[in-house]
Amino acid sequence: MAFTDKNAEPYSGQDLVRYIDKAVQVTPPKSKIRKLSYKLIKQVFQPQLLDTHNIPKQPCLFVANHALYAVDGPIIGLPMLEEQGRFIRALSDKFLWHPFNEELLLNQGVVIGHPEVCSALMEVGSDLIVFPGGAHEATKSADKKYQLLWKERHGFIKLAAKHGYTIVPTAIVGPEEFYDHLIEGEDLPNTLVGRALSLLGLINENTRSDLMGPIPLGVFGTLIPKPQKCYIQFSEPLDLSKYKGKRLAEKTMRSLRQQVADDINTMIAALLKIQAKDRGKIGRIRRLLTR
Repeated sequence: MAFTDKNAEPYSGQDLVRYIDKAVQVTPPKSKIRKLSYKLIKQVFQPQLLDTHNIPKQPCLFVANHALYAVDGPIIGLPMLEEQGRFIRALSDKFLWHPFNEELLLNQGVVIGHPEVCSALMEVGSDLIVFPGGAHEATKSADKKYQLLWKERHGFIKLAAKHGYTIVPTAIVGPEEFYDHLIEGEDLPNTLVGRALSLLGLINENTRSDLMGPIPLGVFGTLIPKPQKCYIQFSEPLDLSKYKGKRLAEKTMRSLRQQVADDINTMIAALLKIQAKDRGKIGRIRRLLTR
């Protein structure tokens, strides 16, 4: 199967039923591996959770901006688990799922962003995080950094309202600077790298050209992410319990969606100012590694 195959549909029928049954039974990663991963992320990327008082005790749907190649998942997931005791299930694009990686992704808390999967997890009271920009934000070009590429998506509003869930707008700043872009995805097919991927069968006529990510450059031009400090902020929650079981009008969904997007954009702007201020405080080695 090619990367970002537009025909990908990994689960349907009985396969979907089996998948949902497995997904709802997943528990947090084992303690030793989890704590080691958390310590590594905390040491390298220094994720800072801000305004956690806005997170209610009841199960929530966290709605956030997405970074290049979805590297923000563990940046928010592990600190939330270790520091707040919240095991957040991350919704992912369907083209990422294959039989060989199902167990790995599920055990890390990742689930396919299928409406029936989300509903099942909400019914058992799971915390979820959705990135409405999905793969479009995870493969965006450098000039779209920190932009919300949601188009007209408001399925997350519909699901949250259906189950009376609380939405927590969430902004993440830092992971967008993990990598520079050597070649943008839109330019890739016409390069030597793109032609090589075609010969390997990783790019073909079914490839979603709009979701081809850039060639990333991390520390000293490698694929190792740059050790940028990360900031995660939570806005005031949006309680949708009054809409539970009701059919939302299109106008209401658009209004709620825009409210969430506005909250996230406001937080991103504030966090970028904090980030710029903090850059003057970093040590020589970190400054060298993040150039």
